[in-house]
Amino acid sequence: MKYIRSIFFIIPGFISFGIGIAGVILPVLPGLPFFLLSSYCFAKSSKRVENWFENTKVYQKYVIAFRQKKGMTLKEKIRINLIADICIIYSLYQVDLLWVQWMMIGLGLYKHYYFIFKMKTIKTQETQ
Repeated sequence: MKYIRSIFFIIPGFISFGIGIAGVILPVLPGLPFFLLSSYCFAKSSKRVENWFENTKVYQKYVIAFRQKKGMTLKEKIRINLIADICIIYSLYQVDLLWVQWMMIGLGLYKHYYFIFKMKTIKTQETQ
């Protein structure tokens, strides 16, 4: 049973890790949320996989910095919000259901509220 549970968490962990790597390379995709998901999945899967992930450069650079400081730089916040806003605006034009459009607008507004008021903004030199 433990083997099945381990597989259940390892597969999504590696998928989100791959998407996170793509987010580091591509400017239109934020990588941090996917690395956080990977960290959670690997912690639930096995100690060996969790130790491997914690020793990777992406974990050291992105996840530890976020966990210790509980915040993001202003540049990261702006980048993530702009990308998400572009996706939301594009989706508003593609979806014909009014209730879905209102839901997307509400989620977009909540996203801005969270990034502005709830998430700490750290200075660039604090991340190093």
